[in-house]
Amino acid sequence: MTNHLEHGKEIRDFLLRAIAEDPRGLVRRACERFDASRQAVNQHLRQLVDAGFVVASGNTRSRTYGLAILKEHTVTVPLAGLAEDVLWRTEARPLLEGLTANVLDIWQYAFTEMVNNAVDHSGGSRLHLVVTRNAVLTRMLLSDDGVGIFRKIRQECHLDDERHAVLELAKGKLTTDPQRHTGEGIFFASRMFDQYAIVSGGVFFSHTSTAQEDWILESERPSEGTLVIMAVANASTRTSKEIFDAYTATTEDFGFTKTVVPVRLAKHGQENLISRSQAKRLLARVDRFKVVVLDFTEVETIGLAFADEIFRVFAAAHPAVEIVPVFAGPEVSRMIARARAAAATPANVDPGAAPG
Repeated sequence: MTNHLEHGKEIRDFLLRAIAEDPRGLVRRACERFDASRQAVNQHLRQLVDAGFVVASGNTRSRTYGLAILKEHTVTVPLAGLAEDVLWRTEARPLLEGLTANVLDIWQYAFTEMVNNAVDHSGGSRLHLVVTRNAVLTRMLLSDDGVGIFRKIRQECHLDDERHAVLELAKGKLTTDPQRHTGEGIFFASRMFDQYAIVSGGVFFSHTSTAQEDWILESERPSEGTLVIMAVANASTRTSKEIFDAYTATTEDFGFTKTVVPVRLAKHGQENLISRSQAKRLLARVDRFKVVVLDFTEVETIGLAFADEIFRVFAAAHPAVEIVPVFAGPEVSRMIARARAAAATPANVDPGAAPG
């Protein structure tokens, strides 16, 4: 009996996750996965509908399924004098009853960090919160009416473009108020969630746990203020500790000493990474870490001057910083090897210099 009940729960859990990800061919996929009849799978679907976890629409042949919203809450509060821990206890925490301790820890950390950022940095007057929860995941949206996070970083850090602000956020340890903030909140929060995004101005920044990557899209309709979107599975086994530990260089370290930098964020559109100025932009502030992992995903080639600036010039000037390239294709690996070979040669010639 126990095995039968566990098998039924396994089928229903699969159906819920499948509806959340892609409900197309739902019954067929479940039949194939569990070697079950359509009648049996449909019975489990009816149980989920009857329990209020799933909503069905359409007739039998074209019936579609979606996850029911179990809890939903919306509130707008003034930013002046707002205490993030109070907002957490009164407006967010009550919607998360029944979640495991590790998921609650993730939500509390990220929620209070994002609210505190809005209070201290946005320059806005109001904060809008939307919480929705279904049987699979919980999503929160936090939006303010301030200056916009990417615009503020661009201004405070004297960057040429708001997209450069995304590159800096991806590195971590970025703050416009170092006296009161470490600049770690967004970096770690973005890596705790299944889905994390920031929309501000004409730039959309996203990090997903499945792809383990950061990416930028440019919005056709610039938004005012800043919108943060966070979502994580209710049954996630991820912990905040494992995220913090993943960015510690050694077991003897107790701080944020390792970072992963997506190299493609240094690009503009379809341009190639060939110049020293692009390399210097990529390397800005990374001397604050012991280990810097350069992720070359989606970067097919780099220029010799770009490689030389990173793997010879910077490496020589910062011997305590370990630069680790990953996911480099053949062309990129060749340029890296060439730059490192030049670093090992006593009489170095600058590959980016004009011929004499």
